[in-house]
Amino acid sequence: MSAPQHVVIVDSYAPTKLLADEFLKAGATLVRVQSTREVPKVYEGSFSLDDYVDNIVHGGDLAATARAVAAYDPVAVVAGGEVGVEFADALSTELGLPTNGVEFSEARRDKYVQIETVKAAGLAGARQLLPSTAEELADWHRTHGGRIVVKPLRSAAGDGIFFCDTPEESAAAFRKLLGATNVFSDVNTGVVAQEYLRGTEYMVNTVSLGGRHHVTDIWRTTRISANGVIDLVDAAYLMQRRGEVQDRLAEYAAQVLDALGIQHGPAHVEVKMTNAGPVLVEMGARICGGNLPHYAKVTLGESQLDLSAAAYLDPPRFEERLGKDYPKGPFMASVTLVSPVEGVFAGFPRLDEVKALESFNDLRGALAPGARIERTVNDMGYPLMVTLLHDTEETVLRDANTIRYLDGPDFYALAPEDGTA
Repeated sequence: MSAPQHVVIVDSYAPTKLLADEFLKAGATLVRVQSTREVPKVYEGSFSLDDYVDNIVHGGDLAATARAVAAYDPVAVVAGGEVGVEFADALSTELGLPTNGVEFSEARRDKYVQIETVKAAGLAGARQLLPSTAEELADWHRTHGGRIVVKPLRSAAGDGIFFCDTPEESAAAFRKLLGATNVFSDVNTGVVAQEYLRGTEYMVNTVSLGGRHHVTDIWRTTRISANGVIDLVDAAYLMQRRGEVQDRLAEYAAQVLDALGIQHGPAHVEVKMTNAGPVLVEMGARICGGNLPHYAKVTLGESQLDLSAAAYLDPPRFEERLGKDYPKGPFMASVTLVSPVEGVFAGFPRLDEVKALESFNDLRGALAPGARIERTVNDMGYPLMVTLLHDTEETVLRDANTIRYLDGPDFYALAPEDGTA
């Protein structure tokens, strides 16, 4: 019997569980590396070490961490999520394993550098500014005009995004963000301001091997204005691989990956289809969030999850799929509930109406009675996510619209703040 192949997953937390499972199914033995001594608060208590033969916590010395990892003779180092991207680059380079390298590591995490790198490669990208003061940002907004987006340089999940229609709003957003702690428990050391891109936003998910990119799934998002947020994602619809829009998105996404030095592993590319064509919102050198890879696999029979494992552990299988259309499946949507209320959560009194929808497949949510519920203002604050699945697209669209109709204040029951009846 051959020795097991060890795969290192950097910063594997709860959202990475399904990726770890695919590597385990493929016969790998897993080693976890934590790039920071402290666990980001958002992930505290949300992950288990049961799947890993070791948990190596990086203490600041890359060579020492690499020696500890090398004892397992690993075949791959994979980023478990956004926070692990740069260290996965550094560690895989240090170990001489398949890697995206470190030359463009910053561009794969820093939102300002990322867009500038893409534009330097000749691709469409947003006009933007890296302001040093609120006054500089306000002056730029006055010159630019219209709406702009202000956000942290390094964050995710819609954390800290402000849509600003006036220079005064932009300046206030700058002051609120700079020095604040973001979703990953890091201090925001910088802020980027970008033109507001108008158009439908899509997500193109890929897996790469040796610089060749394979599209695993494409999603169309819909958005609403709610709770003071102008562009809050409220649903994602799985698209078929082929179509005029999909072909343009796939071509542009591949060019973005080339510009940002992606050679190996999964990537998640968010693109606005503007009147002038596709424009990058941002790219993540890791699997897509929101459990969408899992639902893509349920619907299509394959996704970023198993194809990422194949790219590292079974290249012939990946080569067989490379460049081919992903399978056709039923129509699928992931619809999020957008809480308009805050207080002590008591239940969803109209949940049975959602479960009775013709295309209802399943739902996910971690709220328990007695927990605190907040108004939804970013991707981390959805109280419930509903999956719809049906052979007829119109049924899925109808049911998604029905959920949006139901999702008002009376969808949520709140308990008295003092705990009394």
